[in-house]
Amino acid sequence: MDLYELRAFLVLQEQLHYARAASRLNMSPSALSRIVTRLEEELDTPLIDRSSRSVKLTENGKQFAEFARETLEREQELKSVFMGEKGEVSGILNVYASVTACYMILPLFIKKLSEKYPLIKLSVQTGDPAGAIQAVRDGSASLAVAAIPEDSLSYLETIKCVRTPLVYAASKDGPYTSVSGSPQDILSSTPIVLPKNGIARERFDRWTKSRNVHPIIAAETEGNEAILAIAQLGLGIGLVPQLVLESAPYKNSFVIHSAGNTMGYYDVGFIRRSELYGSKGSRLIQKAVGDVLSSISKEDFVRYDGK
Repeated sequence: MDLYELRAFLVLQEQLHYARAASRLNMSPSALSRIVTRLEEELDTPLIDRSSRSVKLTENGKQFAEFARETLEREQELKSVFMGEKGEVSGILNVYASVTACYMILPLFIKKLSEKYPLIKLSVQTGDPAGAIQAVRDGSASLAVAAIPEDSLSYLETIKCVRTPLVYAASKDGPYTSVSGSPQDILSSTPIVLPKNGIARERFDRWTKSRNVHPIIAAETEGNEAILAIAQLGLGIGLVPQLVLESAPYKNSFVIHSAGNTMGYYDVGFIRRSELYGSKGSRLIQKAVGDVLSSISKEDFVRYDGK
């Protein structure tokens, strides 16, 4: 077996579909099937359960997938170490970011990183901003871009980039383009689309409880983009950071209703572990990331236009 075959098997394990996996690998499904057959012959064990109508790994197949993953990670680690000996830093930087962060925060960081460390490649996972800290904690991401937690955590380093208020967003074509009254009146009479968790939800729940307000909750979902998708249907007003509404896809689709001091502001920026960890290659990448982050100021993010 060779490294290419290991990579091919991992793609199949991720996709669980020959045609989709083959497309990712730029080969035909029959060629991918032949790779799996060769691996099974070499290992003298079935890796794919052929009694199943869908692609399903056998128990030995699952063990082999773990072996393949560890082998390829080790290969990348060796490459990083060898490049480090030459005074160069290379490898994969795993980043967790919301879709909005990919528009508003990451471009400047990527530009600076690629200029100084061109051999570092990014692997970006998008998701609910509320999942950022967990991604850093469990090591699935070395760097996250999200709202900075209100309570400082000793194991985290945070770099603030942008400060944004929480606001309510209403579809320009929906029934809630105009709302009036006190915050209590608005929340008691207008359907609200809320995040399931995170800083915005914590503040919302804390404020409504302290004022004995009983909001009309139209929907709860994960991620600001999902909130806006529901709000755009005219089902309610969505609680989101104003920064999200300033990103490219949403600039002309919503009316912004101020939340005043009710929900307040929060900072958006980078989150990572405060201490270096992992293998030598991983620590070299983390040092490079720290070097780049220290070279960028808040003003740089405000001025940067993506060009």
